[in-house]
Amino acid sequence: MVSEVLRRYRVYLSRSDIWSSILISFCIFCISLVYNFYTSVYATSHVSNYVEDIILSNIPTYDVGGIFVWGALALIFFVVCLSLTHPKRIPFILHALSLFYAIRGTFVMLTHLAPYPTRTPLDVDLGTLFAKQFGGADLFFSAHTGAPFLLALIFWKHRTLRYIFLASSALFAIVVLLGHFHYSIDVLSAFFITYSIFHLAEYFFKKDRVLFNSEV
Repeated sequence: MVSEVLRRYRVYLSRSDIWSSILISFCIFCISLVYNFYTSVYATSHVSNYVEDIILSNIPTYDVGGIFVWGALALIFFVVCLSLTHPKRIPFILHALSLFYAIRGTFVMLTHLAPYPTRTPLDVDLGTLFAKQFGGADLFFSAHTGAPFLLALIFWKHRTLRYIFLASSALFAIVVLLGHFHYSIDVLSAFFITYSIFHLAEYFFKKDRVLFNSEV
């Protein structure tokens, strides 16, 4: 395994196009995260009232804050390691996620519903920056549900990874509902919107998608 990763890097070092694509996609990804963060801050500062929800109104609130936060961070760590073992995958993954967070940020800025009143408090010390990101009114649509589903679509041809990401998406969908972190529409819509985002990413970033699927 290690020798194969080293072989890939030796091949990649001779290809400036891969490294330029990685740099560009990383910069765009950072911009999308900043945009998503500030749209969250905007929505939180302009928050209105909460609404009733057919699912949240009929289930008790469970203390799943640890899974909500640390599960997401564990998934991020897994994706980073997965990408570093195959740098050719990085440009398309980052471009797709950039499109995901840019579209989500726009949706968040348009909707200012207050969190459900029985929402589980996050007792995890994340610092001010992460507390604003995880604990604000950026509700529509659920990134915890959509992001792993997007990754499942990206890695669809890799059976094991596909099922890992699909399971993660399903787990987070259940967690955010049990903790009342998201309304049910935030969760259900995430699958449909994310599916569209994936196909938009394939259309706009064809070159990176071809690189992702290449045999380099």
